[in-house]
Amino acid sequence: MVTSRSELGKSRRWVIKIGSALLTDEGRGLAHGAIGAWVEQMARLRAAGHELLLVSSGAVAEGMHRLHWVTRPHALHELQAAAAVGQMGLVQAYESRFAEHGYHTAQILLTHDDLSDRVRYLNARSTLRTLLRMGVVPVVNENDTVATDEIRFGDNDTLAALVANLVEAELLVILTDQQGLYDSDPRHNREARLVETAEAADPALELMAGGSGSLGRGGMLTKVRAAARAARSGASTLIVSGREPDVLDRVAAGESLGTLLRAVKAPLAARKQWLAGQLTVRGRLVLDAGAVSVLRNSGRSLLPVGVTAVEGAFERGELVSCLDPDGQEVARGLVNYSAGEAGRIIGQPSDRIESLLGYVDEPELIHRDNLVLV
Repeated sequence: MVTSRSELGKSRRWVIKIGSALLTDEGRGLAHGAIGAWVEQMARLRAAGHELLLVSSGAVAEGMHRLHWVTRPHALHELQAAAAVGQMGLVQAYESRFAEHGYHTAQILLTHDDLSDRVRYLNARSTLRTLLRMGVVPVVNENDTVATDEIRFGDNDTLAALVANLVEAELLVILTDQQGLYDSDPRHNREARLVETAEAADPALELMAGGSGSLGRGGMLTKVRAAARAARSGASTLIVSGREPDVLDRVAAGESLGTLLRAVKAPLAARKQWLAGQLTVRGRLVLDAGAVSVLRNSGRSLLPVGVTAVEGAFERGELVSCLDPDGQEVARGLVNYSAGEAGRIIGQPSDRIESLLGYVDEPELIHRDNLVLV
């Protein structure tokens, strides 16, 4: 868990968010030189053993540039059209730059609905974790081409925080065109001081944050709120200027740059607290004594072989209760298979799931990261 700058370089999984103003050179097309510099630094981080997910703004702004639009449109269908055009250039830029360093990238487009729906949540999580295991750098953006007013994230700062929660990241780095968070607006107060370190959940931070720019939908306020959201899953957030030379290298070296907003709770503990308190139990799994012992003493996942009965009607991604042979609840978790599918594979080893169901989503009924003891 990141609690100081000296620990930034030791954190394993980073989510890096780059804003529109940086990526598009204030609206004058993609800043290919800057993109190349950031990618070069990210390649060094990958070589040093860090897992990286990139949340990139810029699709709408790049589309505006390609379409020769000077002012960001307000009509949703025009924003969607600009995003569709701009996404092509954005993806091409990242793919070509990362390829120069021997790394593959993957495009991931999400909407809020993808992460509020439990099935889509698990699917997105499994895909992203698989890509990270393969050494691929996922490039995540809001799916502006299909988003509506009701399901759009509203800004990629929020999206980055949700992705940090999704993959249990330890650090969220928000690259922006500001040095960090100031205690008052530096544009109007020459005495404004940079906030070097604070707790992400401190409500006073919102009072220090200002408004948004013309290209992006975010601003310092959304960054502060994103940090508070990321902290709920145990990730600390660094808000720092992307225009600083070698900024990511210097962050990893522990240099005092930007504003570090620390998470208070460790990642797994925070996520499991959220899991236990936010969802409604939809069914029950009865475990044998061996499975109960494994969950309580070894902190491992729940496999089908340790389940003796399935109760209730639930779907993949819903919360189920795990009972011991005497009917006492021992754990809760997000299940990887529906009640009907679970009934067909319980008591069986994981390597038989595909032959019994005709496919396999996950080898576990409940992954340990989606399970909390009660």
